[in-house]
Amino acid sequence: MAHTRLAIVDVEHGHQPMFGDQCGSALVCNGEIYNHRALRGDLEARHHFATRSDSEVILHLFEEEGATCLHRLDGMFAFFAADETRFVAARDALGIKPLYYARDRDGFWFASELKSLLKISGDVAELPPGAFLDEAGTVGRWFSPAWADAASASPAVSSDDLVPMLERAVVKRLMSDVPVGVFLSGGLDSSVVAALARRHVGRLDSFAVGFEGASDLASARTAARALGTTHHECRYDTADLESGLERVIFHLESYDEALIRSALPNYFLCRLASQHVKVALTGEGADEVFAGYGYFAEIRTAQALQAECVRLLFGLHNMNLQRVDRMTMAHGIEGRVPFLDLEFLDWAMRLNPELKLHRPGAPEKTLLRLACEGLLPHEIAWRPKQEFSRGAGVDAPLGDYAKRMVSDAEIARAAQRFPDDPPRTKEAVLYRTIFESFFPGAPARRTVGRWNGRTGALARSRVAVGVVHG
Repeated sequence: MAHTRLAIVDVEHGHQPMFGDQCGSALVCNGEIYNHRALRGDLEARHHFATRSDSEVILHLFEEEGATCLHRLDGMFAFFAADETRFVAARDALGIKPLYYARDRDGFWFASELKSLLKISGDVAELPPGAFLDEAGTVGRWFSPAWADAASASPAVSSDDLVPMLERAVVKRLMSDVPVGVFLSGGLDSSVVAALARRHVGRLDSFAVGFEGASDLASARTAARALGTTHHECRYDTADLESGLERVIFHLESYDEALIRSALPNYFLCRLASQHVKVALTGEGADEVFAGYGYFAEIRTAQALQAECVRLLFGLHNMNLQRVDRMTMAHGIEGRVPFLDLEFLDWAMRLNPELKLHRPGAPEKTLLRLACEGLLPHEIAWRPKQEFSRGAGVDAPLGDYAKRMVSDAEIARAAQRFPDDPPRTKEAVLYRTIFESFFPGAPARRTVGRWNGRTGALARSRVAVGVVHG
């Protein structure tokens, strides 16, 4: 086992791999366990704790329960735990943290990044969200929420509890021994998270990014002034985008156009934030939970809307969550997503989906806007939704760059060159070409999720490299 640590809790002593007190047990883990103090209180009577790290509770739970310990963890994680006779590699419920595995004649290998495994084996795959792999070589699901069955879901909670439930999720994610900030685009989702976090900290750093004059920069300033955050801005230009593109694709491990467009401004945002904090709260997940995308206006029935929200939530690991994790970790900071807190998610997905249907003359996510309008300036609470890449001003410059870099002849040959997933635009050809230069071959392509507009995110099926000889 090996591990490169981003120290968040028990900075001085929480080094990994960690070693337990039973049967040669050991652990490497990437992530945060938000209920670690409660779990520790139960375990301390039977185990010696060598650190205050949240990860150590996984080690001792594994010693007692094996893979069944996953049901007791509240957090985001990818981990590998083993003793002399068994192991488990596992990933959090929605795949906030990444985990890949490969198999060769020596056994299994696991890593947080695809690039760590491609030279080891051609048999590489992504461990699905909410899944584990054990010493028998079988992949099992540990997360199967009742709300995932859209056909049988029935309303069970009141929307009056939205702000208190979301505030609990935000407060949980303030757990840290290092500075915590918030990404603030000036849109509804990030602004709500910032407003709720600001209630509980003496100082909150907020971060925004964009071209000079970008709408996100102006809206973020408005929100920051109203909330009293210590605000920071990063302005980039076309040359920054062009020079950063290859680095972003290398870290992102994807060639999806929509994902790359949003990852580029996110890369510069994370670079800015890393100069001030080690943890950043983000607004990802709100659109999937509250039906925020424009095409939801075409959905007429509550059951169909619920089913689409469920499908998007289980595809996030290959889309927005992949962007958040890879861009933050590329700069040594951790992204946390309150809207995807499991307790909040269980509550929000048991709301009557009729409340989330788009109504004529009303903006998307009206339910969330009404609940939170008292927390925000009116122009922020009711600001129309805008894609991050568009609000940060990158769409047109990237399209122009692709036109300069990719010839008409190349786009004409694209279907022959990439027959498994043919690029249809010059921008898509550019991204695919860069991706293939870093990650050649079918195994890498099979791990890439794709955003296809109306059909949504299609999922494909920072622990360091480990091998288990079988």
